[in-house]
Amino acid sequence: MGIEDGFDVSFVAKLTSEEKQIQQNYRPIIGVHKWFARRPGALFRSLLLSEFAEGRLEDTYFSANNLAGITVGDPFMGGGTTIFECNRVGCNTIGFDINPMAYWVVRQELAVIDRIAFRAESERIIAKVEKQIGDFYKTECRICKRPAVVKYFLWVKQTDCGGCQKPVDLFPGYLVADKVRHPSHVLHCPHCKELVEIESLEDKDVKCPNCLGVFCWSDGSAKKQRYACPTCKHEGKYPEELRTHGAPKHRLFGIEYHCADCKKTHAGRFFKTPDERDVGRFLSAANKISEVEQFLPDEAIPDGDETKRLHRWGYSKYREMFNDRQLLALGLLSNEIMKVEVDDIRHALATVFSDFLRYQNMLCRYDTYALKCQDVFAVHGFPVGLLQCENNVLGIVKIGSGGFRHFIEKFDRAKAYGENPFETIKRRKSKEVVPIVGERIAGNFVSGSRMPKAGRGVWITAGSVNSVKLKDNSLDAVFTDPPYFDNVQYAELMDFCFVWLRRLLRDIPEFGKQSTRSVKELTGNVTTGKGLIHFTEGLSSVFVTTTNALKPGGPFAFTYHHNRPEAYSPIIVAILNAHLDCTTVLPCPAEMSASMHISGTSSSVLDSIFVCRKLAGSNRDFPSREVFLHWLEAQSTALTQAGLKLTRGDLRCTALGYLAKATANRLAQNWDDKVTFEQQLSSVTQAMIEAVDVTDFDNCIDEILLLAKNSTEPRELVQARLFD
Repeated sequence: MGIEDGFDVSFVAKLTSEEKQIQQNYRPIIGVHKWFARRPGALFRSLLLSEFAEGRLEDTYFSANNLAGITVGDPFMGGGTTIFECNRVGCNTIGFDINPMAYWVVRQELAVIDRIAFRAESERIIAKVEKQIGDFYKTECRICKRPAVVKYFLWVKQTDCGGCQKPVDLFPGYLVADKVRHPSHVLHCPHCKELVEIESLEDKDVKCPNCLGVFCWSDGSAKKQRYACPTCKHEGKYPEELRTHGAPKHRLFGIEYHCADCKKTHAGRFFKTPDERDVGRFLSAANKISEVEQFLPDEAIPDGDETKRLHRWGYSKYREMFNDRQLLALGLLSNEIMKVEVDDIRHALATVFSDFLRYQNMLCRYDTYALKCQDVFAVHGFPVGLLQCENNVLGIVKIGSGGFRHFIEKFDRAKAYGENPFETIKRRKSKEVVPIVGERIAGNFVSGSRMPKAGRGVWITAGSVNSVKLKDNSLDAVFTDPPYFDNVQYAELMDFCFVWLRRLLRDIPEFGKQSTRSVKELTGNVTTGKGLIHFTEGLSSVFVTTTNALKPGGPFAFTYHHNRPEAYSPIIVAILNAHLDCTTVLPCPAEMSASMHISGTSSSVLDSIFVCRKLAGSNRDFPSREVFLHWLEAQSTALTQAGLKLTRGDLRCTALGYLAKATANRLAQNWDDKVTFEQQLSSVTQAMIEAVDVTDFDNCIDEILLLAKNSTEPRELVQARLFD
C-alpha cells in the first residue's frame, strides 16, 4: 500500500508515545551507548512495514517479517535507529555519520558477541579492580559502626573569599533529600556542617536538631552567581573568582551509603556526614594517581558553543571534570580492558566504559527527589552545578545505578534483545511482552555497496555520504532523522567520551583523530561560524547525493520538528534541490514531555514525518484555509484517540510541517537549483510566510484547541461551527 496509505497515525502514535516514556525497556538495544534525541524504534519499524510489508500495519507490526532483498540507506544514522530496525527485519542497510562515535555506537549495536565470554571477562575485571580500590568506597555505618559501602559522595563547590581568603561553600540551598523516598527531609546545616533530618519544611526557617542553629533551608550561600562569605560578610562573584584558580575546588559534605546488616530494620536510605576517615580515603586514592597517568586523557577542551561553559568555570582539560578518586578508578579499569585479548570482547567492554562515564564525573548532580545520580547529558549539554554527586565507580550489585556493574548488565540486556527482539503492548493495568520469533539484530558487515542476497548486510561509514560513490538506483528507500540546525552540539558533547575511548580503540582507524569535531558537521555553531547557509548547503548536498542512489518511486522519509516557520526553510531547499516530490506529512510523538532538556519549555513532543518520492513533481497551489483546517483537525483527532493531550506547541509544529510540505510542492516546478543558497532560502522563507497567511495559521490552531476543549459536545456540532 505504501506509507501514504498504510501508515496509521493513531496506531503508531500510541506505540511511540508509550515507548518514549521508558525507551530502554521497549528498545533495550539503545542501551549499548548513549546517543542524543533518539527517535522511537516503533516509528521506523512502522514506516518500513507500511512501505514494504503486505497487509495492515496493525497485523504486520507484531509479526515476524523478512524483507531480505530490500536495501535501506540512512545518511544521518546517529544512534542507529534506522539501521537496527531495518536489520532486524532482514534488510540490507547503508549508513553514514560524520561523527566517529555514532559510527561506533551503531557498529556495536549490530555486532554479534559471545555474551557468556563477555560477562566472564567483565566479572574478572571488576573483581581485580575492586581489590585495588574497594576500600576507597567504604565508610562506617553510623548505626551499627560496621563497614558499609558508599553509593554516592556529595560535594559542594568552594571559592576563596575575596575578602578574608577563607574557603566559602557555594550552596544554592541546603536540601539534600526530599521526604518522598525517604521518611524525612535530609538537610545540610550551614552552622555545624552536619547532615540532619527534619520532619517538615513548611516553615522557611528550620532549627538544626544537632546544634540548634536556625537557617533558611531553601536559600543557600550562593545565588545568581553571587556569594556571601559567612565569616566576613564579603559579597563576591562566581564563577569569575573560581576561574582564576583553574578547575573548581570541592568539599565533601555528605554520603549516601548501603549497609547490608542494618537494611532489614532500617527505614529509608542511609545518610551520614563524612568523618576524617572518609576524607582520608579520598586523599589516599589521590596519592595513587601517578600509577595510572598513562591511561588518562590529557586533551585540552576546545572552544565551542557548549564547551565555553566549561571554560567559564575554569575547566581547561577533560580530565579536570573528574576528581582524583574517579581518575584512579577509571585508569585502573582502562588498563584491565586494554589487556583483553579477544577483540570483540575488548571492544564491547570499551564501549561500556565510554558509556558509563556519563555517571562518573564531577558535573553529575544528586537528584533530591529520586535520590540517585543524574546523567551529565540529561539536558544535552554540560550543566555546571554547585552541588555534585560522585558515584561508586564499580557500583553495588542490585543497588543504585550508574556503576560499571550496572552498565555491563545494560549492555548484556541490549545484546540479549538483539538475539530475541520483542514488542510491548500496554494494556489498561499491565504490559504484555510479545516475542517476535524469527527476527534478530545481527549485522553482516561489508565494506561496500555489494550486499548479500540473504539480507542483513551492513555498510556503515564514519563520514559523509558525499565521501563515497553510491550506485544509482541502489537504494529501495531512505529513512533518516537529520540534524535540526541548532538542536544538539553532538561533537562537542561526544568528545567527552571520545578522549577516553580512543585510547582503548587504538586498533580502530576511525579513532585515530584527536576529536570528533569536523568542519562538515551540520549543526549551527556560533563559535565555528556555522550558520544557516552552511547548514542548508550541507543538508541539500546530502539529500541530492542520497536521492541519486534512490530507485524511482522509492520513499525518502525523514523526521523534523521546530516551532519557527523559518527553521523549515533549509529542509524545503534540500527537498527541492534533490527534485523530490513531498507526497505526505504525518505527525508522530518522538519526545517525552518530561525530558529534562524540554521540560518547562514550549517545545513539541511531536515530529513531522516528511514522506517524499523520487517522482516528477508539479506546482500545486497553497491549500485553502478550509482544507488546512480539516487536515489539522483530522491529525488532532487521530493523536487524541491515541491518548495524547495536545498542546499549542504540538499543534503548531504539526501545522508547520504541513505548510512546509505545501511550500515545497508550491515551488517545485519552477524551482531553480542553480541560484545561490541565500536566494533559495529567501524565496522559500517568503513562500512559507505566504502559506502561513493564506491558511490563517494561528487562528486555525486556536480553533482546533477549542475543538479539543469542547470534546464533550457532539463533534459534528463543533465541527459545523468551526468549518462554517
